[in-house]
Amino acid sequence: MSGLKSSVFVMACAFACACALAPAGPARAQAAHWKQIERPALSEFTIQQPRRIQLANGMVIFLQEDHELPLIRGTVVIRGGSREEPADKVGLAGIYSQAWRTGGTRSRTGDQLDDLLEMRAAKAETSADVDSAGISFDALKGDFDEVFAVVVDLLRQPEFRDDKIVLAKTQLNTGIARRNDDPGQIAGRESTRLGYGAASPYGRVAEYYTVNAVTRQDLIAWHQRFTHPNNMILGVIGDFDSAAMEAKLRRAFEGLPKGPELARFKTTITDPKPGVYFVGKDDINQSTIQMVHLGTTRDNPDYYALEVMNEILGGGFSGRLLSNIRSKKGLAYSVGGGVGSSWDHPGLFRLSMGTKSGSTAAAIDALYEELDTLKKSAATPLELERAKDSILNSFVFRFDSKQKILAERMNLEFYGYPSDFTARYRTGIEKVTATDVERVARKYVDRDKLAVLVVGKAADFDRPLASYGTVTPVDIAIPTNAPGAVVAVKAVPAASNADGKALLGKVITALGGAARIRAIQAVRQTGSAALTTPQGAMTLSSESLVVFPDRVRQTVVTPMGQMTMVATASGGFMAMPQGARDLPPSQRDALLQSARQSPIYIAQHADDPAWRFTAGGTEKVGAVDARVLDIAGEGVQVRWYVDPASGRVLRSLSRETGPQGPVEQVSDFSDFRATDGITAPFKIAQTQGGQPYATITITEVDYSPAVDASLFQKPPGAK
Repeated sequence: MSGLKSSVFVMACAFACACALAPAGPARAQAAHWKQIERPALSEFTIQQPRRIQLANGMVIFLQEDHELPLIRGTVVIRGGSREEPADKVGLAGIYSQAWRTGGTRSRTGDQLDDLLEMRAAKAETSADVDSAGISFDALKGDFDEVFAVVVDLLRQPEFRDDKIVLAKTQLNTGIARRNDDPGQIAGRESTRLGYGAASPYGRVAEYYTVNAVTRQDLIAWHQRFTHPNNMILGVIGDFDSAAMEAKLRRAFEGLPKGPELARFKTTITDPKPGVYFVGKDDINQSTIQMVHLGTTRDNPDYYALEVMNEILGGGFSGRLLSNIRSKKGLAYSVGGGVGSSWDHPGLFRLSMGTKSGSTAAAIDALYEELDTLKKSAATPLELERAKDSILNSFVFRFDSKQKILAERMNLEFYGYPSDFTARYRTGIEKVTATDVERVARKYVDRDKLAVLVVGKAADFDRPLASYGTVTPVDIAIPTNAPGAVVAVKAVPAASNADGKALLGKVITALGGAARIRAIQAVRQTGSAALTTPQGAMTLSSESLVVFPDRVRQTVVTPMGQMTMVATASGGFMAMPQGARDLPPSQRDALLQSARQSPIYIAQHADDPAWRFTAGGTEKVGAVDARVLDIAGEGVQVRWYVDPASGRVLRSLSRETGPQGPVEQVSDFSDFRATDGITAPFKIAQTQGGQPYATITITEVDYSPAVDASLFQKPPGAK
C-alpha cells in the first residue's frame, strides 16, 4: 500500500506543477445545471475527395491514395441489375454474379483462380444488386498486378462453366425451398411485393421455374449487354502513386471499345391497394406486422426533413415507436420504421413490428395511434433538437475512412447526383424546422394508403383482423410451374379400384402379413448413405427412428460432427455440437412426409377409406414387368412398381423438394431380407430429376424398438 500512496503523491505533484506552468485562459463561470453548459459549434466538415478520371471511352475511374497499410483495394461497378431481368427468368442476375466468378475465365477455372488468390491472401469476388453488378478485389501492394490481371480477365473473358451454373441454381433453389420458414422473411418479402406490386421489378421473386429457365447463353448475353467501359465505374484505394496507377489503368481499359448507351431504367410504380392482408402461419406464437406504401427518392427537396421525421418516429430508443409501443406499452419485441428513400426510384414507407399473437390487434392500434399523433404533433422542440443532434453526430461515422468516402463518391457518380451532395447534407439537416417536419409528415405519411400485412396465427389474436375491414389472404405457397403452364398431372381417382386393392394385398403379404404390420408402432434402422452432390460425393452414416404416425428422429454423422433432426406434429428441432435450434418447417414437413411414404405406414392404411389404391398398366423394372400401383392419402401421392409374382415393391416414384427444387425422385429397391417377420429392402438407389442422388445401405432394422419419449423433446435452452 505504501508504494501505491507514493505513486499517487508523485502524480498529484506532477499535475499541480503542470497546472502552475500552464498559461492562464479566460475565466469561465461554472454552470449551475447541466442544461446551462454551452455546447461548442461543430467544426467544419471536410472530406478528402478521391481523384476523378474519365477515359475517352466513357469509363470513370476514382483514385484514393491511402498509405496507412500496404494494401490496394478496388471495386468495379457495372450498371444493370436484377430489375433488368426478364419476368420469366427472375434469378438470372444472382446466377450470373455467382457463376461469373466461380466459372472462371477462358484461361483459368474458378478453382484455379481460388488457388492463385489464396496463395497471395487476396480476393476477387463478383456480386449483383437490384441495379448493378460488379467485382471487388483486395491485394497486398506487391501482388496487385497479378490480382488486377485476374479482374481484367473476368471482365473480358468470363467462361460461365456449366457445373458452376448448376451449383448457383442449386443454392438459389435451396433458398426458395426455405423461404417460408422464417416469419420475418415472409413479412419482408410479401410487404415489398404489396408495396411495389408482385409484377414490379422491385417486387418480383425468383421461383423454381424462373431459375431453371436461365441458360448459359443468357449469362453470356447479359455480360455482353452490360459490360462496356462507358457503363462502368472503377474505384481504387490504397498504397499507390496516383500518376503511376492512372497510367496502369489506362493501359488496361483505354483500348476497350465504347459500347451502346444504356438507357436509364424506368418502370411505373404506384401505391399499393390499401387494406389488410394476412399470411396464416399456425406453427408460431407471435405476429409480424408490416405497414407499407410508397416513399420517395433522395433527390427530393424534402429528403432532409424526412430524415429528421424518421429519427423522431423510429430513431432507436429515443424514437416514439420504441419508446411508446415497446417501453411504455410493452407490446413489441421490436418496432421501427419511417419513409424510405432510394437513389433512383421511390423507397417504401414501412413500419415493422413483432408482437405476441395475443396482442396483435392492440399492436396495430398502437401503430395507428402513433401515425395519428405524428400528424397532430410532428416534433416537439426537444424531439427536434435530439433528432438533429443524433443525425449530425452520427453522420461523421459514415465517412470516417477513405474507403467509405470513395464508396459514397462512386454512389453519387452512379446515380447522377452532384458531387457535393454529401457536403450539403449537414446544412440540410440543420435547416429543418418543426414546421418542416409537420409538413412532410402530412404529405408523405398516409394511413389511408397503407397495405397492412400480418403474419401469424389468427386463432390466437386478441381481436379478428376483420375488425379493420376486409382481409385479403396472401398465398405464399411455392409454385412449381409457371402460371398458365400446361402440366400433365395424373388425376387422383375418387376411390380405389379392385385391382389396386388386390395388388396392395400382395404387397402386404410380401411384407409380412396384415397382422404383423398392424402391430408395428415404430421402426429404428441404421445404415449409410452415399450422396452425389454438385460439390462432390460423400458418405454419411445415419440412424433413424420413426414412431407412427407423426414422430421422426434422424441422426447423421457429418464431417462437421453429429447432427440430429427431430420432427413432430407440433414442431421440430435440429441439434448439433454448436447447440440446438428450431427446425425450419420445410425440413420438418419433409421428414414427416418420408415417414408417411413408408411401405409399413401405407400398408397400415389399406382399409382406410380416405386412402386410394389404384392399379394401372405395367412397366419394365429391370427384367420384371412390374404392375403400377398409384397411392394417394394424407397428402401422400406415390407410385409403386410391384412385382406381380412376389408382391415386392421394386421401385417408387414421388415428387420431392430436393436441393434444386421440386423433382421426381425414383427409388429402386433391392437386397430384400427378413427381419422380425418383415421382409424389406436393405439397399435403395435414388435419383432426383434423372440424376444420381443417393445410394442407401441398411445395416440393421428393429421393428419393435423401445421408445424413450425424451428423444423427441427439445433440449432446454435451445433457440
